[in-house]
Amino acid sequence: MSDAGARLVERAEAVAERAYAPYSQYLVGAVVRTVDGREFEGVNVENAAYPLGVCAEKSAIVAAAVAGCRPGDLAAIGITASPCGGCRQWLYEWRIGEVSFRREDGSIATSPAADLLPGAWSLPE
Repeated sequence: MSDAGARLVERAEAVAERAYAPYSQYLVGAVVRTVDGREFEGVNVENAAYPLGVCAEKSAIVAAAVAGCRPGDLAAIGITASPCGGCRQWLYEWRIGEVSFRREDGSIATSPAADLLPGAWSLPE
């Protein structure tokens, strides 16, 4: 695990306090860092129609996209929990080199996005 990964996870934990999770009470935060050092925050936002909720990882990536980032521009992400399958595809497709998240036992796991999703769908060229 890198110190940078641990720092991103710690920042994500602070960001998680701003999540909107009135149904599950499961607050998730994420902070993505670009290759040029900018950072974008995201939180999960729930909706009464559960499938319409947004994961923290997605909202952080969307914030980076709004700022003009594209796949390959994101170097690392810190997340307060293990990413779901759908978010693993997002992390893979955005070519995030280092994904760090808090495990249930409190430790931090770090790996490339590609290692989190074997058999991922191909990236568009």
